[in-house]
Amino acid sequence: MGSDHEGVRDLLGAWALGAVPPADEPRLLGHLAECEWCADEAERLRDTVRLLDGGDAALAYERIDRAATGETAVHEDGGQEVRGRLLASVLARRPAAPSVAGHAAPYAAAVAGLQALLRELGDRGPWSTPVVHDWDVHATVAHLLAADESLALRLGHRARTPLGEQPQDVSWRTIWANRTDEVIAYERAHSPAQTVASWREQSAALLADPHATDTELAAQATTLLGVRLPIADHYVVRGFETWIHTDDIGRALGRPVPVPPDPLLWRMVRLGVRILDLALAEDSVPVLLTVAGHGSEGEWVLGGEHDPVAAELVLDPVGFCLLLAGRYDPAEVPRGLAGDGRAARSVLERAARIAWL
Repeated sequence: MGSDHEGVRDLLGAWALGAVPPADEPRLLGHLAECEWCADEAERLRDTVRLLDGGDAALAYERIDRAATGETAVHEDGGQEVRGRLLASVLARRPAAPSVAGHAAPYAAAVAGLQALLRELGDRGPWSTPVVHDWDVHATVAHLLAADESLALRLGHRARTPLGEQPQDVSWRTIWANRTDEVIAYERAHSPAQTVASWREQSAALLADPHATDTELAAQATTLLGVRLPIADHYVVRGFETWIHTDDIGRALGRPVPVPPDPLLWRMVRLGVRILDLALAEDSVPVLLTVAGHGSEGEWVLGGEHDPVAAELVLDPVGFCLLLAGRYDPAEVPRGLAGDGRAARSVLERAARIAWL
């Protein structure tokens, strides 16, 4: 065991949060390489923080309670008193979750989940691992920086990267593609840590904005990324995209990413149904869509209002969201189907074409 054992223990809480002072990091890492007990506790603390930030908070607090009451094994070199002190250190250092209204809760949860995942990578982590499209982990975070920017600018916040001139008389999709490429190229000249810091600062500004807490203020409608919605719904869109790309990164790295809590997942489902209904032509054949699972169920008639329903389509909420995100082929998404197969496939294909992620 390293001679610096007692001095290093107090740094474990900071390490679990990704906040070790640079001057102390070599000392800490050197000790963890030698001390099996501290290395185990460091991993345990980081896992607890991840559960608190984006996963199962109840399980995290259960672990804390078990440690505090002595229900876990007592280590000869530390015991429950030391473990309780380390857990208290984590909770004391951990920033308070932002207090937001319900419409911003999916975004707050998704931001916390991605932060927890990125903290595990470290400065020398697998940032060049391919993730989605032609992006690696670093570029995916840069993409989210660009994606959140549209809402940030609308709310009066500054751009985190220089804004280039946008071509005139082109579609919003072209403008969006140009801007995300521009931001990714700019961030390539910076370290992943700097890109993460910029994304984190921008997301914190969005969550601290009055529109994240005031439902009346957030009821104002605005057009972003080609769709006119209340600002409240644009916050839900931001939560949806952040979760999807966190899942992309998790899949690429072989690290499980939890599904959003049921109430937040269903807020995304309901908004997704509304956007899909807007995207379907008024003269399209009506289809009854049922989304069921994860603690709730909803039914909607999509398409034209004057003709009888031609087909019934049943989807799981996670599958529905992944379809809207372009992560499922419409022919392969798990579903139940009855009636006119062509009408149902038309809805599935239109849902998949909505994706801009």
